Amino acid sequence: MNWIYSNDVLLGWLAVISAFLFIVTLLLLPVLVILIPEDYFDEARRHPSSQARTAPALLRGPVLVFKNLLGLFLVAVGLVMLVTPGQGLMTILVGFMLTNFPGKYRVERWIIRRAAVRQAVNWLRQKANRSPLIYREDRSTD
Repeated sequence: MNWIYSNDVLLGWLAVISAFLFIVTLLLLPVLVILIPEDYFDEARRHPSSQARTAPALLRGPVLVFKNLLGLFLVAVGLVMLVTPGQGLMTILVGFMLTNFPGKYRVERWIIRRAAVRQAVNWLRQKANRSPLIYREDRSTD
């Protein structure tokens, strides 16, 4: 108990940061969920015959670094929100979708398989007049 009183400034900052992240995710997460292409979890989309790069070569590196840093930040915030107020699983899902790493698609599908997550994502998309995510259960990709 003495530790709490001696670190009240630290605990105060943690409370402020937690409240800030809660508000930011409440505002940012619905926008990111709405921007997910409806066929993102469709297996045919995962392996297209040709992938065209749309960003100029000079911008690819900085954009990739920024996107991965933002994704890692959202994953970390989502993990914190699993034990504090917030939309933890959906924040983790959006964070994973922004990052690039081996096995990423399997992790995303594991998260979206959760009925509560899928229902929440599709509910947000419905409110924005977007079609629900196309999700096909495909055991061969796991």
